[in-house]
Amino acid sequence: MAAILPAGDAGIDRSEQQTSPMSPKPQRRRVAPWADTLFAALSQGAAWLTLALMVGIIGSLIVGAAPALQAFGLGFLTSAEWDPVQEKFGGLVMIYGTLASSFIALIIAVPVSFGIAIFLTELSPSWLKRPLGIAIELLAAVPSIVYGMWGLLVFGPILATFVQQPLQAMFGSVPYLGALFSGPPVGIGILSAGIILAIMIIPFIASVMRDVFEVTPPMLKESAYGLGATTWEVVSRVVLPYTKTGVVGGIMLGLGRALGETMAVTFVIGNMSQLNSLSVFEAANSITSTLANEFAEAGEGLHQASLMYLGLVLFLITFVVLSISKLLLIRLKKNEGARS
Repeated sequence: MAAILPAGDAGIDRSEQQTSPMSPKPQRRRVAPWADTLFAALSQGAAWLTLALMVGIIGSLIVGAAPALQAFGLGFLTSAEWDPVQEKFGGLVMIYGTLASSFIALIIAVPVSFGIAIFLTELSPSWLKRPLGIAIELLAAVPSIVYGMWGLLVFGPILATFVQQPLQAMFGSVPYLGALFSGPPVGIGILSAGIILAIMIIPFIASVMRDVFEVTPPMLKESAYGLGATTWEVVSRVVLPYTKTGVVGGIMLGLGRALGETMAVTFVIGNMSQLNSLSVFEAANSITSTLANEFAEAGEGLHQASLMYLGLVLFLITFVVLSISKLLLIRLKKNEGARS
C-alpha cells in the first residue's frame, strides 16, 4: 500500500527541503595552494638570511682581527697598554670601561624602572597613567648624541661640583675608599658615562616592565587585596612571581642597549686609554668610543686589526650576556612549569 504524503510535501525532495534558500553558501578557498608554500619558503628564507648575516659579521671580524690575534693572542684581553705609535695594543682598559659603565647603568636604571612600572600599574591615578607613560617612552626617542652633549655641557659640571668635590673632601684621606673618588673634578669619567647610560635605558626597561605587569590577571591581584595584602605584598608575592621572565628579559634588553651605545659614551667617558686607578670618576675608554674615535684614522696593519679585535670582543660579550639571559629565562620557565 503506497504511503500517502501530506499535501505540502508532495513532490518535494527531502534534500531540497532540508536546504534553506537563505542558508549561506560554502565559501571557496580564495588562496591558491602555492601561496602557503611561497609564504613558508619566504619566512624560512628570512630566518636563514638573518643567520647568514650573523655568521658573515663574525667571519669578517675574525678575518679583520687575524693579524692582532696572531700578534697578541689572548694576552690582548689582559694588557692595558694602547700605543699606536709603537704598535703595542691591549684591550683591558676598553673592556673595563665598557663593563663598568654598563654595570653602573644597570644599578641605577633597574630600581628606577621598577618604581616607574609599579607606579604606572598600581599607584598612579587613571588620568596620569597615559601622559606619564608617553613622556617616559619619549625619552627613548631622544638621539644619543643629544644625551652626550647634555652630559658633557650640563650634567658633567653639576656632577663635578655637587658630587665629586664633596666626596673627595669627605673621603679623600680615607685609605682605599678615597681611591674610589680620586681624579680631576671635571665631571667626565666612568660614573658620568654610567649615569647617562642609565637615563638612556630607563625607557626600555620601564616600558617592558610596565607591559608585563599589566599582563598579570586582575583576579589574582584583587584576591590578594581582598585578603588584606598591601601594595608591596601584591607586587612582591603576586605580580613579580607571575612576570619574572618578562622582567629579566627587559633588564637584558637594557643591558644590551648599554653595551652597544657609542656616541653618548664617547662624549662623557673621557676617552683615555690608560687605567691609572679604579676611581669611578677616572677618565677611561670603552670599546665603542675607541672604535668611534680611532677607526677612521687607523692605518692598515696592527692598529686596524686591534680595533677589529675589540669589535669581536664586544660581539662576544654581548653574545655571552644574551646567552646567559636566555638560559636564565629557560630555567625560570622550567621552574614555573614544575610548580604548576
